[in-house]
Amino acid sequence: MAAPPQPAVAANQARTTTGSSLLRELAEVIVLAVILYFGISFAVQTVHVEGLSMFATLEDNDYLIADKVDYRIHPPERGDIIILRPPTDDSKDFIKRVIALPGERLLIRDAVVYINGRRLDEPYIPEAWVVNKDWGGPDGTVIPPNQYFVMGDNRNKSQDSRSFGPIGRDRIDGRAWFRIWPVANFGNIYAKVPRLESGTVFAG
Repeated sequence: MAAPPQPAVAANQARTTTGSSLLRELAEVIVLAVILYFGISFAVQTVHVEGLSMFATLEDNDYLIADKVDYRIHPPERGDIIILRPPTDDSKDFIKRVIALPGERLLIRDAVVYINGRRLDEPYIPEAWVVNKDWGGPDGTVIPPNQYFVMGDNRNKSQDSRSFGPIGRDRIDGRAWFRIWPVANFGNIYAKVPRLESGTVFAG
């Protein structure tokens, strides 16, 4: 003869199964959250701008999102706003704009930038450039392999490659992507970019 049903035991088993399922789902959520956190941390970073070396493109206390993966795919390009560690100090980050690329001959003469003899139009410079306005000797200087010449847009108030020289690619940590604060200026930071003029050649 069959044994009578055991409702209390069945209920306990159901509760145990439900509890195990909830714990398993919670563990999966936690693991997924950890993976997402480290994945996002690897790919992007938040950057706090301090100072006015990139004025008027960027202002003091702006917050940006920087892409840390982009340069694993392709090298920096002229006009990129980059996060870098200056050659003289590993403890701080600078934010500057890429002006000259490896292998290019750079000459700065009387506050005008020439790349391979062609004048560089820089519409983002906020005021007359009167400080440290010559670089490269009489005929310009070729930027070494895997190095980049960078400057702040606010040339009169920027410590950059004019003083510490070109920087190696290994000291570039990321490319500034867009601004997230202040909200009124949210978005694009590349409205103005440098452009090589085709009809002007510096002859020395």
